[in-house]
Amino acid sequence: MTRVAAAVLAVLGLLPLANWITGGHAAPWYRDRLDGWVSGGAIAVGVAVISVIALRRWPNAWRDGAWRGVGARWRRAGFAADLLIAVGVLAVCIVIAQQVLSARPLLIDEIIQVYQARIFASGQLWLPAPAHPEFTSAQHLLDWGGRVFGQFPVGGPAILAVGAVVGAEWLVGPIAAGISALLFARLLRRIEPRDGTALAALLLFAFAPFALFLGGSAMNHVTTTMVLLAAALLLVRATVDDGTHLGAAFACGIALGLAATIRPLDAVVYAVPSAVWLGWRARRGGRHVGALVASGFGVTIPVAGLLLVNASQTGDPFTFGYLAMWGATHELGFHPSPWGEAHTPLRGLELVNLYLLRLQTYLYEGAAPSLLFATAALALTGRATAFDRWWIACGAGLLVAYFAYWHDGFYLGPRFMLPLAPLLALWTARLPAVLAERATSRGLQRGVVVAGVVSLLIGAVTLVPIRAQQYRNGMLSMRIDINRAARDAGVRDALVLVRESWGAQVMARLWAAGVSRPDAESIYRSADICGLERELTRAERERIDAAELGRRLAPLRADSANLIALQVSPDTTPRVVPGSVLRDRCLRRLLEDRAGFTLFPPLLLARGEGNIYVRDLHARDSLVLNAYPGRPVWLLIKSQVPGAAVRFIPVDRDSMQREWAMD
Repeated sequence: MTRVAAAVLAVLGLLPLANWITGGHAAPWYRDRLDGWVSGGAIAVGVAVISVIALRRWPNAWRDGAWRGVGARWRRAGFAADLLIAVGVLAVCIVIAQQVLSARPLLIDEIIQVYQARIFASGQLWLPAPAHPEFTSAQHLLDWGGRVFGQFPVGGPAILAVGAVVGAEWLVGPIAAGISALLFARLLRRIEPRDGTALAALLLFAFAPFALFLGGSAMNHVTTTMVLLAAALLLVRATVDDGTHLGAAFACGIALGLAATIRPLDAVVYAVPSAVWLGWRARRGGRHVGALVASGFGVTIPVAGLLLVNASQTGDPFTFGYLAMWGATHELGFHPSPWGEAHTPLRGLELVNLYLLRLQTYLYEGAAPSLLFATAALALTGRATAFDRWWIACGAGLLVAYFAYWHDGFYLGPRFMLPLAPLLALWTARLPAVLAERATSRGLQRGVVVAGVVSLLIGAVTLVPIRAQQYRNGMLSMRIDINRAARDAGVRDALVLVRESWGAQVMARLWAAGVSRPDAESIYRSADICGLERELTRAERERIDAAELGRRLAPLRADSANLIALQVSPDTTPRVVPGSVLRDRCLRRLLEDRAGFTLFPPLLLARGEGNIYVRDLHARDSLVLNAYPGRPVWLLIKSQVPGAAVRFIPVDRDSMQREWAMD
């Protein structure tokens, strides 16, 4: 099993298969990464060779048992030492959250989960739908049967709701990362008898840049990894010997059930090998059967809560929000994705290849490939414990699951792979011990350790700061402190019309017209934007249904293969017929885009100065203005010039009427 795992990591983690498969995902950066690994690895190996030569002359400079002694002291220190490391992780993640990620949800997934968390914190499972949802709609936010709620399972937002109660959702990720480090430490004390190896694995996972950067975010992969580590620790306690451990088995089931409420796919990947292991032990009868049954009961408790929330939100306990929003296109398997492209086995292979290629860099940000030591240890190990086999099976299941999932989960690294980080850290730390077991020379063992440490140090000094700066300078439009900007501009108790791009406005209007999210994506990508604007405006005036709108839009999509991007706009996502000339309303929308626009979804979370933020939809704004007759009206725009600040422009209601008449 270990050698098969090593072969998978070697092939999919080092070879750019995605670049050799045409027509799908690719890794155009692979050549640069390979050059970096060669040059960085050469430095690490060079230092290692020099060290080995020097140690032959000064053998007393290296004490073989020094690190084992440090590990032994860590083990004797017990829980206090583990807690200290966990607090260190918490502190680093807090700094990252504040200084690198601006203590804000930046990805749309984070924004909607924080929005849902605030709904939960208010004591509700959903909000009543507004009369005109197009003014406040967003991707991943459902308007379903008169209810508004996020598409994500209940668990992630429920944990964030704890932070929402105290106005600090940003702190949940760092706390979960710290708890993950603590749980991994407790787990290592049970599964890894070599003190030095256990401590090295703990430090590798706890301070891996990939885990730390994600730990500073609000992504649910962090909390999922936390509860999966809890399940692993409890499973070890339930299977450590032939005694009675029904309580640990029951708690393990609860942890797996909690994982299912956050990321159901990840939970299934870990639950199936757990059930197989407990089921295999149950053949002995007695208490072993009880452990299997207890774990099953444990799973059902959180899952029952998940199903109840689903039933309240979508009306069906087995219909998740993302399935209600995207339909069958969101499910596992090989079929058209929500964006229209078909997910095939080749594309699945490309994605898994990309995830592991990215892990080679993002996991440790070292000078050499991050998975190299783990791959070597798996290939050379002579034995694997029952727990090793269980964990490798879980890791394999994770790769298979995301092979069958259509989305490229890239944010702060290959985020779907975060649950693999502790497993890879353990096998990375085991390489020196594996080499010793195989009776390799002391020079080779020492050289491997030196090369690994040098690679990590080079990354910590040079690559990690670059990555932090890259993240700090990214997604700037999502970091705007709108409450402070409104306060500085004197905008209070106002109705603020948020000017989004023309394309974003059209998408929101398609959703409001009853077009499903997958169909809206497909229509937007395959129709001329000006023709789409014209037909959508007619449909809004005539109040036709989505089916009729689809029939009217069908002729526009006949020439989809000939469409080109709208290059004269800051937003190049709209498509146009080559050679077409924008006139009247379309020209006005283009000029507005060039004057400036911003993103609406982050403003769903704005709650300062008593302002209400809605999407600007021009003449349709009359629908929302009538609902707030006494509020002053402002228009919020932002120039697309880098570094430009948002601007609040006062708007006179009468002038808006004249503008709408011209439009």
